[in-house]
Amino acid sequence: MIISLKKDVRKEEMNHLISWLESYGVRTHISEGEFQTIIGLIGDTTRIDTDLISGLDIVDNVTRISEPFKKANRKFHPEDTVIKIAEGVEIGGGHFQFIAGPCSVETESQMETVANAVKASGAGLLRGGAFKPRTSPYDFQGLHEEGIRLLLETKRRTGMPIVTEIMDIGHLPLFEDVDVIQVGARNTQNFELLKELGRINKPILLKRGIAGTIKELLMSAEYIMAGGNERVILCERGIRSYETYTRNTLDLSAVAVLHEMSHLPVIVDPSHATGVARYVKPMALAAAACGADGLMIEVHNDPPHARCDGPQSLTPEQFDDVAKSVLAVRCAIGGK
Repeated sequence: MIISLKKDVRKEEMNHLISWLESYGVRTHISEGEFQTIIGLIGDTTRIDTDLISGLDIVDNVTRISEPFKKANRKFHPEDTVIKIAEGVEIGGGHFQFIAGPCSVETESQMETVANAVKASGAGLLRGGAFKPRTSPYDFQGLHEEGIRLLLETKRRTGMPIVTEIMDIGHLPLFEDVDVIQVGARNTQNFELLKELGRINKPILLKRGIAGTIKELLMSAEYIMAGGNERVILCERGIRSYETYTRNTLDLSAVAVLHEMSHLPVIVDPSHATGVARYVKPMALAAAACGADGLMIEVHNDPPHARCDGPQSLTPEQFDDVAKSVLAVRCAIGGK
């Protein structure tokens, strides 16, 4: 249920209403916008009389929400959420970010070379996998703790906030100094992990499941937000289909739908979506044109010899070209 208050409601009147609502055993979520304040109710609202609330002088209107996701719902929070990751690095609400770097952390020199290159081209965050979920148990699984150490060392040298994927709840202590924790497609519905991430105050980059629906992605975000952590970034990374010419099928319509349904930032990963480096640029441009809040792009200084996902990785020079073209598209559509 959503209760929209009239303009210029006194604080004590609002607090009195909130106390009365919470006496019914529901939780309240307050969203104070520039022109209107909204009270969202979470829990069993069947005992609450909507006609009684509608008749209150301070109430503009009352709406019942049929969707199971509440906190992620734009009806609860009409204005776009802006997530601050570091000083001068924000995403959402018109703030656009490039997240770039190699699929997997390999060496100290590799990370520093790539980080300096993508930063010079405009990337605000550095990505790199320390723990790598792979289909084959014989493929490179990442450097684990050493990979985290190399990421943190690169962060120290370059000043770039880092993004890396978590695989298991037990690894969480290793991520204490990681700026953004990524939940990959294989863990999107690992609900115990999501609940644990809801208990920390750190941005979570949540990828869509390999065959997940938009509703399932939003419900996964709800698991995190229900725990108290509302700093969630949604990521469209392609879904499995019958197509074989690309690694996945990039569903750019999800960007528009998610922005309509949710206030959370939405980014696109064209690297994992296509699996082919030459398709990354056109899909990145399309993502920018349809309103994505950012792009996550794999960049490697030597793609043919990358230990993971070399065929979909751009060189630093190719990334620079993509970044300039994307910014031109955003300028054309009136983006910041």
